[in-house]
Amino acid sequence: MRIAAVSAALPSRRVTNEDVVGLVREHSAPVFEGDLEDTLRKIEFWLAYSGSECRRWSEDHERPADLLVRAGEQALAEAGLARESVDIVIYTGVGRGFLEPGGAYHAAVALGLRRAQCFDILDACMSWTRALQLVDGLFRSGACRTALVVNAEFSLRPTGHVYPHVFALRNPEALTWTFPAFTLGEAATATVLTAEGAEPWTFAFASRPDLADLCNVPMADYADFCVTPSEKIAKNGVQRFTSYGFDLHEAGRDEVLEVFKRLDAPKDEAVAVFTHASSKRWWQDMADHVGLGERIHHVFQDTGNIVSASVPAAIASAVGGGRLRRGDRAIGWVGSAGMSFSAFSFVY
Repeated sequence: MRIAAVSAALPSRRVTNEDVVGLVREHSAPVFEGDLEDTLRKIEFWLAYSGSECRRWSEDHERPADLLVRAGEQALAEAGLARESVDIVIYTGVGRGFLEPGGAYHAAVALGLRRAQCFDILDACMSWTRALQLVDGLFRSGACRTALVVNAEFSLRPTGHVYPHVFALRNPEALTWTFPAFTLGEAATATVLTAEGAEPWTFAFASRPDLADLCNVPMADYADFCVTPSEKIAKNGVQRFTSYGFDLHEAGRDEVLEVFKRLDAPKDEAVAVFTHASSKRWWQDMADHVGLGERIHHVFQDTGNIVSASVPAAIASAVGGGRLRRGDRAIGWVGSAGMSFSAFSFVY
């Protein structure tokens, strides 16, 4: 499997840490019980500690569909791939406008891909990585020859799962299950994959379903679908983002290192490491721990946490900046709600 092209389209609004703190103050002031200014200082500290500087949010005139099309058209053009040659379109990630049918169908229509098979993969921040593992398997089986993987992670819109609702903190304790919301950004990406011209990819995965209650966007009747309900789910309300970010990173540390250890690939040959953009500091610590700290390519400080778009956006950034060239080996490294963990290696 070969990445023929990868493109990222970022919205135009640049939102700084100072902006976020101001928005939390604005929306929390009418409902907060306790010392709001002390809580805001904690938010400011943890944002800086994580390595956050700014993130990109869409303006009122910017539609997720338009940015997805921009990313898709750019990737198809760079790959030199005719639209009728695309066999499969996969829509990945949390941000979406449809439960039925899959978002891939609407993406295919928008991009003029009339003969492609379409389906979605939903696995939180791991979605893009799962999609590439599946495409790799389909290519190996001979089922298809070309694929387009797209996403549009736009959760900060007023109709989304985060803003402004989750920015209205009610007490200092709410920071425990809400802080990750303040790191989020928005982005659309498109990845063109072909079955020809590259060495095989190598993947390692692990799951911890016992930690599934640490990060959720629950639907209205979620409780009827829980065999073992947890009080942690829906702490910010139904169809609202709830995430115990500190617990996620604490619980994930050993799992992330273990899945990296299990990756059967020449890791020392990697010129770049691309991670989930959940925290610049945390992932830098992980990369330092395995001796690849100088090779990690961060985008978190510029994009915020862009969920399943994190790795493809980082690859696009590295290619555009000359950090990753054809023939270079790279490593992807992701931790996600679920919880799930992956390390993978490929030659660009």
